[in-house]
Amino acid sequence: MAYSADGTRLFSCGTSKDGDSFIVEWNESEGAVKRTYLGFRKQSWGVVQFDTTKNRFLAAGDDFSIKFWDMDSVQLLTTIDADGGLPASPRIRFNKDGSLLAVSANDNGIKILANTDGIRLLRTVENLSFDASRGSESIAKPTVNPVSAAAVATAAAAASSTGFADRSASVVAIAGMNGDARNLGDVKPRLTEESNDKSKIWKLTEINEPSQCRSLKLPENLRVTKISRLIYTNSGNAILALASNAMHLLWKWQRSDRNASGKATAGVSPQLWQPSSGILMTNDSTDTNPEEAVPCFALSKNDSYVMSASGGKISLFNMMTFKTMTTFMPPPPAATFLAFHPQDNNIIAIGMDDSTIQIYNVRVDEVKSKLKGHSKRITGLAFSHVMSVLVSSGADAQLCVWNSDGWEKQKTRFLQVPTGRTTTAQSDTRVQFHQDQIHFLVVHETQLAIYETTKLECVKQWLPRESSAPISHAVFSCDSQLVYASFLDATVCVFSAANLRLRCRINPSSYPPPNVSSNVHPLVIAAHPQEPNQFALGLSDGGVHVFEPLESEGKWGVPPPAENGSASSVAAMPSVGPSGSDQAQR
Repeated sequence: MAYSADGTRLFSCGTSKDGDSFIVEWNESEGAVKRTYLGFRKQSWGVVQFDTTKNRFLAAGDDFSIKFWDMDSVQLLTTIDADGGLPASPRIRFNKDGSLLAVSANDNGIKILANTDGIRLLRTVENLSFDASRGSESIAKPTVNPVSAAAVATAAAAASSTGFADRSASVVAIAGMNGDARNLGDVKPRLTEESNDKSKIWKLTEINEPSQCRSLKLPENLRVTKISRLIYTNSGNAILALASNAMHLLWKWQRSDRNASGKATAGVSPQLWQPSSGILMTNDSTDTNPEEAVPCFALSKNDSYVMSASGGKISLFNMMTFKTMTTFMPPPPAATFLAFHPQDNNIIAIGMDDSTIQIYNVRVDEVKSKLKGHSKRITGLAFSHVMSVLVSSGADAQLCVWNSDGWEKQKTRFLQVPTGRTTTAQSDTRVQFHQDQIHFLVVHETQLAIYETTKLECVKQWLPRESSAPISHAVFSCDSQLVYASFLDATVCVFSAANLRLRCRINPSSYPPPNVSSNVHPLVIAAHPQEPNQFALGLSDGGVHVFEPLESEGKWGVPPPAENGSASSVAAMPSVGPSGSDQAQR
């Protein structure tokens, strides 16, 4: 049995008493078969293995070949024999993004079928070798034999009309894998020259028209003029915004026939939600002008509470009722950034406009520690539970690392602002931890950078051209494989996080309505907590837009091809090669 990648469709494979195999899709709510897929050999030779990919395709090993179906059609889509050498019922498995398909072969071999993206992935490991020192010299090294793509050209042609042709474009066979994997030595996938040529053909993906991606403008609140902060709830079914007038907006998606998961999506409009009482979540702005204040908020891990401030007291709101639970810390100084402790929702790190950081216990209403190290207001805070540290950033373009057990300062470093670049007094520096909790993203109007926490060293940096618009905000995707960055000219760029190389540019012509002023631009960007390819923008006119790639594409462009010998300094993030000429990378 297997679910589709998004968990909304259930499939199973079985064999009847007569020996006939079949794959069916189930209607889970009714416990009934929804459709039965055709094309299996009568009386299968053995146990049929199958797998799913990209929420669209099914594949199964049957009759000495691999058979493919579109999930929405019972008819067989195409069959590939991978240049022969397959057992009667080969075992198969896709990798996570569906770019590679492993197939068991005769003589204890494994064949890897790769589409265009898979070939690029294989090329990144082409120069890596396994340490064979622990293996016995008497055991023969595995042989690696390239298989011509011509063998699958017919299948590719048959599938081209369905968009599946790229899966059959190239094949790499790894044969003779006898014994334990620890005995492998110098295994390098060798691709055909044809495949090499194709992998070098790369072009930056440009989104210029609304039809080139899926985008949705969320229902508006006419009292809002500018979105200052934006976040998805941790459950992924709502978006919370803080406007410059101290008002909070909450959009919720509901389960429906068009949105079975109930998660945020660009395909279904959400509801601008508020409780039946009509109460609004509005921050305290006594004796302050919220339009001139530095707004900030933080959401608890269970989505039950939001801590927020807009120049006045800090407010704690109940997200279900919108009621103000408590207010505390009246200015001066005013709060400028908030972060919940990852292990204890009662502990909050509060960055202040007097350059200090206060560690506050909500339960006992007490400041436990006051951290001093910056010279200007705090603009970013991020915890790492793995490293037990708090990283802070300020308008002074300084980074500080604090031990989160005793709150001692461990390291400090100033950003290297490019020569000739002038920064505004209000220039923010934001920080966000990578999924590995060791590296973190630094966002400044002049640059994007990846830092390693222990030594506080910059391992990757991207600098816009001197004539380019400043960066307004940037975030990691939920899997930390992408970085979404917005610019003051309304452009949005998508980078491969492994090396901060540009892979897709979304131009302003693709999303604002034509009647909107040309100076409207994104101020904040937020990434969906479970969907790596979905993000949302908060605009300077009060609008919020959700973006996803076309379903036929499934992602934002492709990374540039790798250069031989290139490697990322960020663990578990494969390097992909050089990007376009519109960026400098260090």
